[in-house]
Amino acid sequence: MQSVISLIYTAINIYVLILIASAVLSWLIAFNVVNTGNQFVRMVAEALWRLTEPALAPIRRILPNLGGLDISPVILILLLWFAQNLLNEMFT
Repeated sequence: MQSVISLIYTAINIYVLILIASAVLSWLIAFNVVNTGNQFVRMVAEALWRLTEPALAPIRRILPNLGGLDISPVILILLLWFAQNLLNEMFT
């Protein structure tokens, strides 16, 4: 059972890193630091969007409009950390 919990912890940590990478890349694209005309940048952005959007879209629907400020990744990261702590409390 401990190995399954360890696998879930690792998956959550990897997903948190993907969320952070997606947020940073979106900022870099918004401030024209990276060019989306570059095929590699476009492929990475599309892959990160496909990985994160299914989890972020329901949170965005619930949140009020904050004038262009998207805090849904922060809320999702907090929820994932809560899930990790909950698993830790349940199985330790």
